[in-house]
Amino acid sequence: MIIPDSLLWLRGHASGARWLDELPDRLRTLCEKWSLAPDWDGAAGNVSLVVPVTRNGQRHMLKVQWPHAECALEADALRVWNGDGAINILAHDGAAHALLLEHCCPGTHLSDAGHPDPIGVVIDLLPRLWKPVGQPFRTLRDEAAAWASSLYRDWEDAGKPCREYLVDAAHGYLSDLKDTQGDAVLLHQDLHGHNIIAAERRPWLAIDPKPLRGEREFSVAPIVRSMEFGHSRANTMYRLDRLTAELPLDRQRALGWTIAQTMAWSFNSSHRDCHYQTIEWLMDAASS
Repeated sequence: MIIPDSLLWLRGHASGARWLDELPDRLRTLCEKWSLAPDWDGAAGNVSLVVPVTRNGQRHMLKVQWPHAECALEADALRVWNGDGAINILAHDGAAHALLLEHCCPGTHLSDAGHPDPIGVVIDLLPRLWKPVGQPFRTLRDEAAAWASSLYRDWEDAGKPCREYLVDAAHGYLSDLKDTQGDAVLLHQDLHGHNIIAAERRPWLAIDPKPLRGEREFSVAPIVRSMEFGHSRANTMYRLDRLTAELPLDRQRALGWTIAQTMAWSFNSSHRDCHYQTIEWLMDAASS
């Protein structure tokens, strides 16, 4: 097998380098265990390796994860959804951090599909994913508290890439929103246009959930800031206004969660300048 170039950034992490070194043996073991024939030419991924495979003449996808907190309960989330709004999980090896998933055809990302109404797709999809859950899923409250505790340190470590008042705003929303949430449901905290794909079983299915348990308003944040659906003040406000009106959701809470998560996730992003613009536009909307 050849490891895709898109995964080689993991060599900069001690655990990532070890994972890459162990990956060939792990893949051989998994293919033997699940009787899989891999198509190495189709291998891809940025944080996990995803490989098209066949078993008994059926096409599937093998996903092997670099272990990290955000992906730890992906298999649990997919089991809860049971194919309703998300891809099906067929097998899971927790020790190997591996999932055998359904193959979706054509598999086109919503962001690349030229769909005339991508926000309508999201509006149809999100309620399917909002399942009542409890343990073992990490709570949005705990996640928000962790972001709040590290926000200023992360900002300084990143070289203070934005004005401090933006960090202040994000910290304020994290502090205010985390303890005043509505009913808790299963959340896909990274549901943007590249994590929704076209399928035959359903028109569109979610992948790569990074699950949390918290209020519904949080779940629109990745879509509101989605540059692939237009990066402008008008585009951003259109997404926020339409999502919160049609689902329906508390607009101010959705706005606050978008500012909070966008800042918390911005410091290692190659698009962080665009994210800070988004935060500025949302702050203007909040004060108007």
